[in-house]
Amino acid sequence: MTEAVKTETTTDALRVDGKRLWDALMELAQIGATEKGGVKRLALTDLDRQGRDLVVGWAKAAGMTVTIDQIGNVFMRRAGTDDALPPVMTGSHIDTQPTGGKFDGNYGVLAGLEVVRTLNDHGIRTEAPIEVAFWTNEEGSRFVPVMMGSGVFCGAFTLEHAYAAKDVDGRTVGEELERIGYRGDQAPGDHPIGAYFETHIEQGPVLEDADKVIGVVPAVMGLSWYDCTVTGMEAHAGPTPMHLRRDAMQVAAKIVPEVVAIANRYPPYGRGTVGMMQVFPNSRNVIPGEVKFSIDLRNVNDELLNRMHEEMTAFIDRTAAESGLGIKLERVSYYPPCPFHEDVVGAVRSATAKLGYSTMDVVSGAGHDAIYAARLAPSGMIFVPCKDGISHNEIEDAQPAHLEAGCNVLLHAMLERAKVV
Repeated sequence: MTEAVKTETTTDALRVDGKRLWDALMELAQIGATEKGGVKRLALTDLDRQGRDLVVGWAKAAGMTVTIDQIGNVFMRRAGTDDALPPVMTGSHIDTQPTGGKFDGNYGVLAGLEVVRTLNDHGIRTEAPIEVAFWTNEEGSRFVPVMMGSGVFCGAFTLEHAYAAKDVDGRTVGEELERIGYRGDQAPGDHPIGAYFETHIEQGPVLEDADKVIGVVPAVMGLSWYDCTVTGMEAHAGPTPMHLRRDAMQVAAKIVPEVVAIANRYPPYGRGTVGMMQVFPNSRNVIPGEVKFSIDLRNVNDELLNRMHEEMTAFIDRTAAESGLGIKLERVSYYPPCPFHEDVVGAVRSATAKLGYSTMDVVSGAGHDAIYAARLAPSGMIFVPCKDGISHNEIEDAQPAHLEAGCNVLLHAMLERAKVV
């Protein structure tokens, strides 16, 4: 038997340690753990620092070198036999929503770490380096824009713009990166990528409903986020007649169902959501003088997403004219639909077939750092089911066997690209 055949046979039989992966997920989940079993670890908080320190410590224990760039993205590297080659990278994020779960983002980072640990266990070397990344402020729940770290990395927006972003308490990204000790030296983007894989829970019900273990992700829906502000006049709820009111809430209430109606006019991938609303002065006996709320529009086709945008802006213009109230619509985040590279998608398909897992294609309705990575390198994603399709929720859950399966697919897909020597 030739050496090449021996190596191929050895790697075909290779599997990750599912228990070690699960234990790492559960340990990381203790940082910011909530009473309902979830995680609250917002970007650039002290808890985020603790999570970062834990993962970086694990990487160093696995013999990896660590680089941090100026927006706080962390790259953990396992050397290849030809370190001049661009690394085959995997990763995700470890910041969470305010009511986050244990797996969103965290799974993708720790699955990458488990791949490295498995290669170490078996003494397997790759020609290209392997890197595991975690990106800053993917969630966008504390600072806007969403997917900030990967967005700055690929040039979607500037470092200065990201540094200036403020949370509700007026703290800036630049200040908070410095405070927690993760404002690195490397210029974002001065870090080559040969290929990028991201493993993730689906965050939807499709895989579970179809009873499939692996979702091959050919594309991600495009997204438009807006802040909409309706300005009226606050007044006493009792003495002010209905016909003389300038009620910002009633005008906002006309816009909210139109967001849903627009999405329903563009099936099957149209999405429309109002997820946040702030009412001023927020008193039960005062007519609202200002209402600010979010609008989230998505679709898998850029032309359809643009039509949805045009319908939204036209409706708001009509509503402002009819009501006489000021309505400001500001787009705060946008990325177009993202088809993934056929070679990376093909590597995921090949690994899934080799391992014998049930599979189907799933278009991602959620945004991921892989969208921005795809601007710089061939990229793709691997989905596994989550219980009842629930995510961005403290009860988010996934089966250990499914998480292990997704990590096995990641392992073999990365080895195809990094090449075993």
